[in-house]
Amino acid sequence: WYRRLAGFLFVCLGNSCGSPLGEGVFLHMARERGVLDRFSVDSCGTGAWHAGEKADPRSIAIGQKHGVAVPSIARQFSPRADVERFDLMLAMDRQNERDLLGAGAPRERVRLMRSFDPTLRGADASELDVPDPYYGRGDGFQRVYDMLTRACEGLLDELEVE
Repeated sequence: WYRRLAGFLFVCLGNSCGSPLGEGVFLHMARERGVLDRFSVDSCGTGAWHAGEKADPRSIAIGQKHGVAVPSIARQFSPRADVERFDLMLAMDRQNERDLLGAGAPRERVRLMRSFDPTLRGADASELDVPDPYYGRGDGFQRVYDMLTRACEGLLDELEVE
C-alpha cells in the first residue's frame, strides 16, 4: 500500500522538537534522493502549547549542524483535516500514537516513527519511542536527530522498493 502514499504527518507532543526535526530530516533526504515532489509533508503536535511558533531553537540548531532546514511552524493535530489530507501519521512515541488513535485517526494509518528504523526490526514497541528532548540536557537533540535519520532512511527505502 505504500506505492499510493503521498502524505506524511510527523507528530509529537508540542510540535516543537521531535516532529519538526523529523519533518526536516525527511524533506532533506527526499530532496537529496530526487523524490520530494512525490510527497506532501507536515508536522504537528497533539497539544497546542507552541502553536504559531517556530521549532525549538535546539532542533533548528541540530538541523543546521547537519545541513537540514527545520522550517516548521507549530500547530495542533486537526483530526478531520489531517486524517483527510495525510496517508500516514508518524507518531514519535506510544503516547502520541494513543493520542492520535483517541482523536479518531485510523489505526492502519498510524505508525511509530522508529518502526521504520531497519536496525530495530522486530523490536518491542517499548523500544520504538523517540524520547522528547525538550527538558533534557546534553546530547538529547543529537540522539533524536540520529534516531530520526535512521527512521527516515528506512521509510524512504521502503517507499522506493515498492
